[in-house]
Amino acid sequence: MVYSTRATDLRDIYGDPQILPMIMVNTLKGEVYQPELKKVKEVINKRVWQIAPELSLETEIFDSSQTLDRLCLMSGGHVRNLLLLTQDAFGRTEKLPVSENAVRRAITQARDTYRRTVENHQWCLLVEVSCSKRIINDDLYRSLMYNRCLLEYRYLDDDGEMQRWYDIHPLIHSRNSRI
Repeated sequence: MVYSTRATDLRDIYGDPQILPMIMVNTLKGEVYQPELKKVKEVINKRVWQIAPELSLETEIFDSSQTLDRLCLMSGGHVRNLLLLTQDAFGRTEKLPVSENAVRRAITQARDTYRRTVENHQWCLLVEVSCSKRIINDDLYRSLMYNRCLLEYRYLDDDGEMQRWYDIHPLIHSRNSRI
């Protein structure tokens, strides 16, 4: 609703709405942003720690740091997606560590779901956002935001001003996609 024509009504009734952006696991230039990737790993570690505090996340819970990184990066920094991907990968694992294959299968399953949500005429919008990192505030882009096919990222610039940028969900952008 904060991107709709009702945004001012929300502000009048409730005050400024808090928007929870994604955790920026990649920079605007597409490079892995290690400080935030570390934060995403901490989210998984806090969940796992409740059950197995003595096990190392990168060597005993997952079969390698690359497997864990891939899972985290494919979430796009969206915490709910991160937890769902993690849960699915664990569900495909009979005993620890979680293998690269289990993570790959969880990603493939989620990718199929996301790609089915994109209508044919929306692919060109996704290509546009992938290149420009911007959206237009209209129903076409809003529907892609609602479906989490587009993700919003925020950061503070050198002047301390909040900046935002958008990108397509990595699950859509990855391997064999139209983009």
